[in-house]
Amino acid sequence: MPSTFTPTNTEWEKKRRLDDHDSGHGRRPPTDKRTGGGGDNDNWNDRPQGRRGPREKLSRARLGLFFALAGDTMFFVAIVSAFFVAQNSGHIDVYNRYVNQWLPTTIPPILWLNTAVLLLSSVTMEIARRSMFRENDVMDEWLGLGKPITRRALPWLAATTVLGLLFLAGQAEAWRQLALQHVFFASNPSSHFFYLITYTHAIHLFLGIGGLVASLIAFYVSRQLETKQILVDCSAWYWHAMGLFWVFLFTLLAFFQ
Repeated sequence: MPSTFTPTNTEWEKKRRLDDHDSGHGRRPPTDKRTGGGGDNDNWNDRPQGRRGPREKLSRARLGLFFALAGDTMFFVAIVSAFFVAQNSGHIDVYNRYVNQWLPTTIPPILWLNTAVLLLSSVTMEIARRSMFRENDVMDEWLGLGKPITRRALPWLAATTVLGLLFLAGQAEAWRQLALQHVFFASNPSSHFFYLITYTHAIHLFLGIGGLVASLIAFYVSRQLETKQILVDCSAWYWHAMGLFWVFLFTLLAFFQ
């Protein structure tokens, strides 16, 4: 008896996938209708038990980042505490006079421009982050109907990277100007903390630029949209944290010496 083959209803299956936001490879797009695609919740409550969805991956990445930022916060708090201790510390010399070696370090004017550049870069970074979670764009790119997310987010991400490099160049210029004035790391306690604060922040910001570069590369080498979203989102929160740290530290250096 010859075997029989019953064809599947391909049109119905295609419609089901579109209705379920399924691209055909068993995974759902990383977007959320209820929150406008902000990445804070998901609408895949019917996924199999034990499977990790985009929301869980994003939440775990954010949690790890926030733990790292908490460590950075404690590090900068320790530096600031030592700053105030050194500022109010002195000793009694052989003539029984109280001597305080703290001499305020004049802030190079370029640091004001640097601050404005870093704040502007935080704005461009946030625009790039929000562009990653536009629901309509996510669905179009997920279904292979184009690359609207890449077109929207990539220029802002590149602009943030350029502004970050410009900030670091401005910091290097500030150090050069102080060196011309013969103000070095070991000149006095004030200059010691100035260099310590600006150097450590610059290193942290350089790591942030590394995250931005990784995000840019992911646009070209990664096929998973959620991977790009996680990279850009975590890079954005790290970048905002570095901006807040700098505003606080710059205020300390400019007004509390």
